[in-house]
Order: sequence, then structure tokens, then C-alpha cells
Amino acid sequence: MAAGRNTISKTFIWILLGLLIIGLAGFGATGLGGNVRTIGAVGDKNISVDLYARTLQEDLRAISAQAGQNVPFSSAQSLGLDRQALARVVTTRALDHETAQLGLSVGDTQLQQQILSMSAFQGLDGQFDRDSYRFALENAGLSEAQFEESLREEAARTLVQGAILAGNRMPDTYADTLVRYIGERRSATIARLSGSDLAEPVAAPTQAELKTYYDENIAQYTLPETKQITYAWLSPDMIADTVEVDETALRAAYDERSTEFNKPERRLIERLVYGSEEAASTAKAQIEAGGATFETLVQERGLSLVDVDMGDLPKGALGDAGDAIFAAETGDVLGPLPSDLGPALFRVNGILSAQATPFDEARPQLQDELAADRARRVVEAQMGDIDDLLAGGATLEDLVLETDMQLGSIDWSSEAEDGLAAYEAFREAAAAITLEDFPQVDLLEDGSIFAMRLDGVLAPRPQPMNEITGRISAGWNTQATRAALRTEAEVLVPQITATSDFAEVDLQAEALSDLTRTGFVAGLPAAALSALFEAEPGQSVVVEDVADVLILRLDTVLPADESSDDIKALRERLSNQASSSVSQDLFEAFAADIQQRAGISLDQNAINAVHASFN
Repeated sequence: MAAGRNTISKTFIWILLGLLIIGLAGFGATGLGGNVRTIGAVGDKNISVDLYARTLQEDLRAISAQAGQNVPFSSAQSLGLDRQALARVVTTRALDHETAQLGLSVGDTQLQQQILSMSAFQGLDGQFDRDSYRFALENAGLSEAQFEESLREEAARTLVQGAILAGNRMPDTYADTLVRYIGERRSATIARLSGSDLAEPVAAPTQAELKTYYDENIAQYTLPETKQITYAWLSPDMIADTVEVDETALRAAYDERSTEFNKPERRLIERLVYGSEEAASTAKAQIEAGGATFETLVQERGLSLVDVDMGDLPKGALGDAGDAIFAAETGDVLGPLPSDLGPALFRVNGILSAQATPFDEARPQLQDELAADRARRVVEAQMGDIDDLLAGGATLEDLVLETDMQLGSIDWSSEAEDGLAAYEAFREAAAAITLEDFPQVDLLEDGSIFAMRLDGVLAPRPQPMNEITGRISAGWNTQATRAALRTEAEVLVPQITATSDFAEVDLQAEALSDLTRTGFVAGLPAAALSALFEAEPGQSVVVEDVADVLILRLDTVLPADESSDDIKALRERLSNQASSSVSQDLFEAFAADIQQRAGISLDQNAINAVHASFN
């Protein structure tokens, strides 16, 4: 009986193990059977798990580099990173399917040359090393056959892509039309009318007029949403006086920076190098004869003084030219003298005496710097303890009692810039905080730490009229003055003809030429340029500025300057952009056609498994 029961128990255990293996296999457990190799296929080309995972990893690194910090996969996924990566690998395998159908491939000789030239497979002598080749592929989880096949596919893909993307040049008419529009120029005469040009100043507003203006422009006097925040913070400056710096550390810092505190005698010099001793001598003779200066010699070489400036150098850095240069006076031009680039002329622009700062004089500076550095480390070291206090239920007020942190409060909005609101890390935390959040410690740019609590949120609200009467009066006056000026300008405009002088209507005017649609003229509002490019030659228009009014007369219309380097560069840029856009559209259409013909099958469970490995 015992033997029978033992047999039944073993059989039952084996059944359980079998069911467990089948169940895990059903869920794609690669650890047991390694059955999940692909996430789908395009035609007869499988999309490997490794290819999709590598593509995701590359895109995640790129978005993290762009953000300047590690971006969690979940956040990147919400931005569509996974969908973009999947679309890329599907397109890649679609092209591989198409090249296989077309019979495109590269020969063994070309493949061999490509592998032999890869630095990753070269030994210390710079030659191909088979052991390095085998080792690198093993680390990447690839066999030689798999790797070589991927190279063949990549080469074939490149041929197809090149055939589609190359040669798609837009007709010149496209770029010419845009250049003529963008580069077209205007010449105009412009007069500005300000409050002083009014025959009578604007009368003082009544209370009713102020109230009407306030109501009509209430958005200008509305405070943004404001968060009432209490914070505790600790900066290195708060504890710098309590940080001790021992004598040994100060001496060591002084020794490490001895070249900063003790500098030898130096010269401020410029150097103009020549290809030969004869050329340098000829140049020096021109200076001595008064036919040239050091500046003109520099300009003749197509250089600027910045290009020949060597800064301040000690004698030892000048080699064989050092003795002569250090014996010269300020303003002297010496040479030809030897340099590491060949014969050269040197000009001495200044003499800097040796600088010696003894330890006792450097001590206060070193004391402050080392104390500040150690204070930053002390502050950062407290982050863990403060986090523990907060996790244990301590309030911000408790932190102030138990640590060196100081308590403060701020009415924070997106417009706040003072105090802690000047720190980017604080602004980001303040923008994100909600009433449900618990305080947590964070780091500021200067090494300070802080924790915050949201006490309340004030909705956007108008500022009380009686608190901003001065602002309202100023705004009303500006608007009323501008309206009066516009009325006066519209009376003057009919009197201004294409050939008349603005002085005939008692206006001081300024002539402007070569105005373009995308140009900029200081003091000229963008609306003025727009109005000029909508006007007819000889026509005058009125344009309002912030507080003034402009009268603009379009005098002439000129075509784009075809000889201008800017216009030539613009035409080339527009043509290249259009051609590139057409090429990309053709490629996308081609890839979509392949996918439709070949068919796409995707395993969502396998895709989800890859995503899970990133979380």
C-alpha cells in the first residue's frame, strides 16, 4: 500500500510540473523554453524581440539626453515612444522583405571588407582579430551567421533607400516663387505721432470712464492662479559659518592651486606666422619703413586680431623667442622669431609683473571656498535624515525645530521670480504640487535643499480697482491718446501724396529702404511691415504702436536682390527643404505599400513583455 501511494504521489507531482511548464510557456516565459523570439513579422521577415528592444533603448536614451535627465519608460510611452519605435522596426523589416523579393544582396567580398574595417573587431595592431570578432558577437548574443545576415540586409536596405531618396529635385519654379515673395523689398517714408503732437492733451478721465476701461480690459488686471505654499529650506550659506576647515586642508588647497596664486612674469602678445623667414622679414621691413602696421599685415592675411592673440604667456612658453620678447617694451613688434608654427612676427601688448600671493593672504579666500564646499556636502548629507523625519510624520514646522532648516511661505504663481521662486527646481516642484501631496526633500541648483506643502490655491481673480488706480489711469490715458492720434492721422493721410513732402503737413519723417517681410527695424512694430506689404505704391496707411501712431507711405517696390548671398542661400535652402520633403513622402508611401502587400502580423503579448522589461 505504501509503495502504491508513493507511486501515485510521484505521478501527481509530475503532472503538476507539466501543467506548470505549459502554463508558463503560455505566458511567454522565456526563462524556461526561450519561446518568445519575435514580436511579429512583415511578410516572411520576423521582427525579433532583440531588434525591438534595442530600438526602444536607443530612443529612450535619445529622449533622456534631450531632457537632460533619465526619463522613465512609462513617461516616454505616454509620449508615444513605443509606437514610434514599433513603426521604425516594422518599416525596417518591410524593406528587408522587399529587398529579398527583389533579390538584392551584397557579395561575400564586400561583406568581408566591411567586417575587416570595423574597429570593434580589430586587435592592438589595428588589424582584424578573429578572437575579438567572436568575443564581441558573443557579448551581443549573436552568432556569426546572424550578424553577417544583418549586415547583408542593411546593405540591401541602403541601396533601396538611396534609390528612392536620391534625385528628387524640385523644379526651380518652386524656390523662385518663394524667394521672390520673401525677398521682395519696400522703400517707405514714415512719420511718428506722439502725445506731444496733439493740439490739446487728453482730458483727465472720469471715474465712470475708468470703470468702463477696467471692465473692458479686465484680463490685464487679473491675477493668475496662485498657490499658497509653506516651505522649509536649508542652504549652504546658512551653515557656512559653523563649518570648520582645518589647517591641513587649507594648505593642501593652496598647494594644488599654487599656479593660480603664484604667477611668473608674463607678456600679452600677438603672433603672426609666416611660411618662410624671407616672407616674415619682408613684412617686418614694411613696418619699419612705415608702409604697413601690424594690424594691416593681419588684415592682408585674411585674419583678425582675435586670430593672432596668444593671451598672456610666461617666458618659458615662448621657446627660443622668449628672451627677445621679454626684453621688449609694450607696443614693440619683433621678428622674425622662431615659433612652433614657423617664423613669426610678435607684438607685445602688455607687461604683467610676477604675482606672488602668500598663503596667509590667500587663506580667507580658500577658507570661504572650502567652507562653502563642505557646507554643500553637509546639507546634502542631511537629505536622508530629513526624508526619514517626513516619512515618520514630521511636519515642516517640526523640521525647523529638529534641524537647521528655516521656515518660509510664498504666494507662488507662474509670474513669481523672487526668493526661492528664482530656482528652476523650486518652480517645477511648485507647478506640480497638489493638495494631496506630502512634503518631500528636493535639491536646488546651488546645493540647497527644500521641502514644501501646498496650503491652498487661489483661483485667477481681478485685482481690486481701488488698489491699482494708477495703473488703470495710465492704461486709459494711453488708449485715449492713441485714439486721438489716430483720428488726427486719418485727417492728415489724404493730404499726403506719392510726391509730397511730409513737412508740408508739419510732420518729421524718416526714409527707410530695403525693408523685407521677414526683416526687423528697431522701433518699428511688426504690424507696420505687414501694412507696407499690403499697400500699393504711393499709398499711405495708419498703424498704431504701443502709445504712438505711425503714418507710413509706400514709395517703391523692389524685387529680391538676386545677387545677394543671403538670397542665394535662401533659394538653396528652400529648394533642399522641398526636395527632402518630397523624398521623405515618397519613401513613406513606398514603405506603406510594401507593408500592405506583404502583410503585418504582431504579437501584442510579446510586445507587452518587452515593455515590461523596461519598467
